Amino acid sequence: MAPPLLLLQDIHLGLGTTPLLSGATLSVSPGERLALVGRNGSGKSTLLRVASGEIEPERGTRFLQPGTTLRNLPQEPSFGDAPTVLAYVEAGLGPGDDPYRARWLLGELGLTGEELPSRLSGGEARRAALARALAPSPDILLLDEPTNHLDLPAIAWLERELGAFRGALVLISHDRRFLEALSRSMVWLDRGTTRRLDQGFAAFEAWRDQVLEEEEAARHKLDRQIVREEHWLRYGVTARRKRNMRRVGELAALRQRRRDALRATGTVRMAASEGDGSGTLVVQLDGVTKAYGDAPPVVRDFSTRVLRRDRIGIVGPNGAGKTTLLNMMTGALAPDSGTVRLGTGLQMVTLDQRRESLDPAISLAEALTGDKSDLVHVGGVARHVVGYMKDFLFQPDQARTAVGVLSGGERGRLMLARALARPSNLLVLDEPTNDLDLETLDLLEELLADYQGTVLVVSHDRDFLDRVCTSVIVAEGDGRWQEYAGGYTDMVAQRGRGVEAKAAPEARAASPRPAAAPAAPPPAQRRKLNFKQQHALQSLPGRMEALQGEIATIQAALAAPGLYARDRARFERFNAALSAKQAELAAAEEEWLELELLREEIEST
Repeated sequence: MAPPLLLLQDIHLGLGTTPLLSGATLSVSPGERLALVGRNGSGKSTLLRVASGEIEPERGTRFLQPGTTLRNLPQEPSFGDAPTVLAYVEAGLGPGDDPYRARWLLGELGLTGEELPSRLSGGEARRAALARALAPSPDILLLDEPTNHLDLPAIAWLERELGAFRGALVLISHDRRFLEALSRSMVWLDRGTTRRLDQGFAAFEAWRDQVLEEEEAARHKLDRQIVREEHWLRYGVTARRKRNMRRVGELAALRQRRRDALRATGTVRMAASEGDGSGTLVVQLDGVTKAYGDAPPVVRDFSTRVLRRDRIGIVGPNGAGKTTLLNMMTGALAPDSGTVRLGTGLQMVTLDQRRESLDPAISLAEALTGDKSDLVHVGGVARHVVGYMKDFLFQPDQARTAVGVLSGGERGRLMLARALARPSNLLVLDEPTNDLDLETLDLLEELLADYQGTVLVVSHDRDFLDRVCTSVIVAEGDGRWQEYAGGYTDMVAQRGRGVEAKAAPEARAASPRPAAAPAAPPPAQRRKLNFKQQHALQSLPGRMEALQGEIATIQAALAAPGLYARDRARFERFNAALSAKQAELAAAEEEWLELELLREEIEST
């Protein structure tokens, strides 16, 4: 096995008096696909920052092979004083990196590069940061929640791009489908230490549950030992005082271990405060249409009926009008035409995806209670705010912590705690899975399955939609929406395809005008190779030369005397690799030939 490119050993780091990492390790070899998983607040992002060299641990070693290139995608990118997005992306390139790749990646991610960083939305900022991380094609790529704020087409594109990435990959994500597609090994960060599983995410949850079951059995054994020690302490011989004091100390240590184990393995306890039942009909839309200004309608002649206990998912690319449709379904926005009928007795609670309703200056306890009291009312029952906080894995000493210093995952749990405390029979969830860990997602899914009211959810998490939704409303383009029974996978099976990127409006200025239109540009100006074709035409010769070298190397290895008889498995691996490289070379040659012919044709006209 090749030596690791990056090695973290015995990493210790604390936040204030609280230890966060206590002996964590991480080893990244060439071409590895590692997924780093763990609860919110367990230190995943911190460990990734140690790996990138951004912060120094209090104890432990970090080793990076000399000459290894490493790029990091943080959760919240900083654009510094970059004047444009393109300048920000190009600043991440190193000597010898392909300058065309920065522009190509921005184009693939729906950006021109001329955008001002200060005016980017959350999704656009994430796309720009992704382009900066991917542009150099580094040896190691560290990605912290890369799918946050991305729509489904962008997530699908990123999966393909990372699937073809040749370097090592370490990623943190809550998106199960994304992890299943890309991970080959798992690193579980739990209670400050790491455990490794050399299998993909599909095997992780069963392995994690087995580890926790073994720990539970060990705790039962520890409980029995405590009982025996307490029995001896009360009824045993009191002579030999030194031995007695040693056993008293051992009993105290055992009890401390028990307390630590109980604290470390706490679980989120969720229960929605359900209000009075709504009528059978919750929402009915008949032929609703909505447009903004002179732009084409974002919703055109759409009709649907939502009944009590339905779980409706709304999906589509960014800019398709999901929020507009959701607002019309909840009565927050009137349509331009058509009718919206809301059912009787609705008690609606909305989960805001941007956490905008959280005042960063107030304390966590005040955000839950709404005032300066110590009580929060859940399902008509008054509970002490600290006890309710513990249900969502907050520590008692965080009660007076300002909301502004909470992590993204902690803010997500806080929003859930606030929403679920209020009586409701209609939950409106806008990207509820952002920043939540896998265990919290599991419990949220179970809660929604047991919830007696109705759920409307906008999400880009395909696995979450599959587990929760009874039907999915999809943007079909041109303002048209269609409802399909089942979850996201069922929708894809019925529709024949997933969610595509929103078509960029083609130059409307080129359309005929009522007045005398300007003369059409000459053919030579209208027809030319696009940027992607130009880049491919320049880069393919080098790629073909590299493939020819790799093929020659494999052929030389296959020609070794007695290889088949000595190591048949190795011979078959070489043979399979040779076939793959030859197919790749043939495809590259064909693409280059087509582009060369197209270039000659354009130049001749």
